[in-house]
Amino acid sequence: MTDYIAHLTGIVSAHAGLAYLTVFLAALLEAVPVFGSVIPGSTIILALSALIGDGELKFLPVMLAAISGAVIGDGTAFWIGHRSQREILSAWPMARYPGVVAQSEAFFNRYGTLAVFFARFVAPVRAFVPLTAGALGMPPQRFYGVNVVAIVMWASAHIVPGMAAVSVLHRYGGFAHPAALVRHYWLPTVLVASVIAGLVVWCIRRRRGINAPVKRLR
Repeated sequence: MTDYIAHLTGIVSAHAGLAYLTVFLAALLEAVPVFGSVIPGSTIILALSALIGDGELKFLPVMLAAISGAVIGDGTAFWIGHRSQREILSAWPMARYPGVVAQSEAFFNRYGTLAVFFARFVAPVRAFVPLTAGALGMPPQRFYGVNVVAIVMWASAHIVPGMAAVSVLHRYGGFAHPAALVRHYWLPTVLVASVIAGLVVWCIRRRRGINAPVKRLR
């Protein structure tokens, strides 16, 4: 996985259009039930957002790519659940992960509308709650009203730390060229960005007073 991320970062850093498309797809695929639980979308977005600091990528297009990908992914999952109702929760591929489906349903039943907001920041339920919300009959206007706000905050919590990580490593680590830093030292860049993003998410959880245990897919 480390070699894959490094190779991907090296390729897209030289092609802005491809980088924006990659951010879009990473955000979209993370929202796909089951599949999204194994896609390192957050890591990819953190790594690529670090290229903003050198001017190779622009902040607004990266934000728009991440937001639009997540909105389309979550929205599609919600409408599939909305149209299929509860039957989708016991159909393939959801039927292969009854534990996570049950956890997502319990998460939604416990927190209601707030579950849609908080799920954006918690894996693996992030890839299951939109579908569950639709299947359990949540009104579309309520879902989108909360989901879009959560996605904007989620995108900011990933992209801004990526920019900040490059600035920190560039200033205090002695790296002369931020772009080269990201291409060849993307792992420490992502680690620093992840710490910053983690603090942001922790503050959100602290502010909301939520601390729900989450199990990983097996």
